[in-house]
Amino acid sequence: MCGIAGIVNLKVHEDQVPLLDRMLRTMSHRGPDATGLYLADNIGLGHARLSIIDLSGGYQPIHNEDRSAWVIFNGEIFNYPELRAELVKKGHHFYTQSDTETIVHLYEAYGADLFTHLNGQFAIALWDQRRQTLLLGRDRMGIRPLFYHQQGDRLIFASEIKALLADARTPRRLDSQTLSDVFTCWTPVDPLTAFDEVYQLPPGHLALFDADGLKIRRYWQLRFDDAHPDARPEAEWAEEMKALLLDAARIRLRADVPVGAYLSGGIDSTYISTLVRNNFNNMLNTFSVQFADTRFDESRFQQTALSAIQTRHHAIQCSDRDIGQLFPHVVWHAEVPMIRTAPAPLMMLAGLVRQSDFKVVLTGEGADEIFGGYNIFKEAKIRRFWARHPDSACRPHLLRKLYPYIFNADTGQPNAFLFGFFKKNLTDVGSPVYSHMVRWLNTSQLKGFFMPGRLPEEAKELSAFVARITDRLPEGFDRWSPLSKAQYLESTLFLSNYLLSSQGDRMAMAHSVEGRFPFLDHRVVELAARMPTKLRLNGLTEKYLLKQIARQQVPTELIDRAKQPYRAPISRCFMGDDPPEYVSDLLSENGIKAAGYFDSQKVQRLTAKCRQQEGRLASERENMALVAILSTQLLDHHFIRHFPSYPDEPLAHTLIERQAGI
Repeated sequence: MCGIAGIVNLKVHEDQVPLLDRMLRTMSHRGPDATGLYLADNIGLGHARLSIIDLSGGYQPIHNEDRSAWVIFNGEIFNYPELRAELVKKGHHFYTQSDTETIVHLYEAYGADLFTHLNGQFAIALWDQRRQTLLLGRDRMGIRPLFYHQQGDRLIFASEIKALLADARTPRRLDSQTLSDVFTCWTPVDPLTAFDEVYQLPPGHLALFDADGLKIRRYWQLRFDDAHPDARPEAEWAEEMKALLLDAARIRLRADVPVGAYLSGGIDSTYISTLVRNNFNNMLNTFSVQFADTRFDESRFQQTALSAIQTRHHAIQCSDRDIGQLFPHVVWHAEVPMIRTAPAPLMMLAGLVRQSDFKVVLTGEGADEIFGGYNIFKEAKIRRFWARHPDSACRPHLLRKLYPYIFNADTGQPNAFLFGFFKKNLTDVGSPVYSHMVRWLNTSQLKGFFMPGRLPEEAKELSAFVARITDRLPEGFDRWSPLSKAQYLESTLFLSNYLLSSQGDRMAMAHSVEGRFPFLDHRVVELAARMPTKLRLNGLTEKYLLKQIARQQVPTELIDRAKQPYRAPISRCFMGDDPPEYVSDLLSENGIKAAGYFDSQKVQRLTAKCRQQEGRLASERENMALVAILSTQLLDHHFIRHFPSYPDEPLAHTLIERQAGI
């Protein structure tokens, strides 16, 4: 796992070293072990290394036999030994033992089609000196980030946006459309980012940049095969999935450093840890976060898992104060507004991993998306059932099973109000985004806190957002089952841009830790997408097939426990007895007016309510609003008004190559 950065200027020669140095310094946390450069007349490639494979070699950039192709790479290619063997048979010569070198030889063999041969999580930049072409590529599920900014014949790219902002020529302003999107669906929508004129390469896409400009195309598409269901017996599906998950875990243990695992106490992380403990590693180290607030704590379930699999366990406790103090660092690394504090405890957890001398951890992320594990999938199923008889007094009560933490006296919300909330757009079952409309309707109301005129006029209407999402849906989407449609939306909107980014890559890499995701092996994803829907969501039993597989190894208590979504405290982190100093500054009337995004009077009313009784009077939506506003203010503070915020000391680069002419 690493950080990559590059500059391509096809018309004008520029001294790339000072800018590459600044770019790499902004993300030195991604690669603290070494840096390397490749320089030519019209390109500069920079790499910050986190050493995991081929520790003594494998320094990047890496070249092919005649030094005509150069690659920098963030991530891992898990099937590199098999690829290397095939390439050696074809006559290719290797000078390292790294997974990176397979990329340049695959390029020689297959050109831009090389990505279809990779099983991994990656962001790749490859320069073809002969053709004067830059090739960029990102993994299928969007695990590793890749951002770029283009000005005519000049393109810069990097693993993090802050590296692009280190170039004075990159505009430094927040993107209004993305602010609207985050305040609607929680995340940016590809290819947009929180910053104007800064874009991300979407998952499963490649890009070519040459004298003809920038061309982007998809090389992989998540598809569900509901139109042609496979009628195999459940036992056959289970055996194939079990074998694939075992192999996905096996190849993700490939490293020249120890590999640990996250253990949350849920079925997903417990199953992965059990696979590793029972099949590959008798001394597995596991890591978990616990909460001082018992409403969010899962330590009891973590202990059940530990009693079963007997790992060497490390835990850290997270308090409200910890979240409040850490939140500015969370926003600095996430580079996007957010409406949840959940990334903060995960940043603490990554810190524990690093303090324990680990660089790599396996996680259970992705299982909910591919096996239908989220309440939003069951909620949509209940609402469709309810929509057949909209006036039914009984059917909406099924929602109580999903949200017991909402339907209780402590929320202060009467059940009639809550049922009314879930009844919105109830009968619009023909909408391709039916599953997510309740969430989007709720969140989009947060846009009322913006100053008049701050958002694009068309962004104010939810219908415009829905139209944008609908226009992006793949061919044949209308023939998919309701569950598959919901899974696609969750996987392509929320998984890559929030869970794998704000809660994943960014929080782990803040402490130079690499997360690996066996459930997101593309073979596992594709098999799950081909399964009959009843094997994903059977009645209201989520992750049905995974649970059947896991019963052979995971304690029944963890399999049959009520679904508890990962959440973290909100209001009390910022509005308690001893609030962080930055909160009062950024949310004060003067602070809000100075930034110019939000209506200061509305924000003052919100903060006053969140302070009352430690935030108990604030609704879930008001808590979301508090975090969304504060994180936007922090984003503006970090990147618009007070950037740069990177170390001043220069890096000691290893100059891998300086080609003639500069």
